[in-house]
Amino acid sequence: MTELSLDTRSGLPEALRVLLAEYPRDGWAAHPQFQGLVSFWLERHMMFRQLMEHMTRETEGFLDGNRDPRGFAQGIGRYGGLFVNQLHGHHQIEDHHYFPILRDREARITRGFDLLDSDHHALDGILARFVEQANGAIRGVSGPDPKTGAGALRDGLAGLERLIDRHLTDEEDLIVPVILRDGPGGLG
Repeated sequence: MTELSLDTRSGLPEALRVLLAEYPRDGWAAHPQFQGLVSFWLERHMMFRQLMEHMTRETEGFLDGNRDPRGFAQGIGRYGGLFVNQLHGHHQIEDHHYFPILRDREARITRGFDLLDSDHHALDGILARFVEQANGAIRGVSGPDPKTGAGALRDGLAGLERLIDRHLTDEEDLIVPVILRDGPGGLG
């Protein structure tokens, strides 16, 4: 499955987009099954994207001299911890509750759930690297070269943002159509 690994793929293969063709993104919000679980789940995904954008702005502000070191360190600690803890919890619920139920509902996309599970394992290591970079940036603000750690964090956030967005987008494209078609029964 290396051609579909998180760091190299540009989207889901057509074989896994079968339900997306029947339930395209532009019609999701108007679908009767959208309110409730689907909208909540997509809001969680939006929160992860917004947290990464916020941390990137904070880091760039610090590097540009527009953010004080202490405020930068506190913000990265607070928002970085929230991001990592919430994302790990989100993945746990998906791996142990959502994915097994949804896998049984649509055999044509079973391989997609394997792909998402692989993403979660890959993201564990990527998130561990992010934590190291965030901690390095936080420690660095009181050191002799406070911008080196923040620069590494900015670069790491850029890569993390790309991978998280790829994963979340593919997850949405795979899962939302199943819930729209079948309803949230057993998932909520």
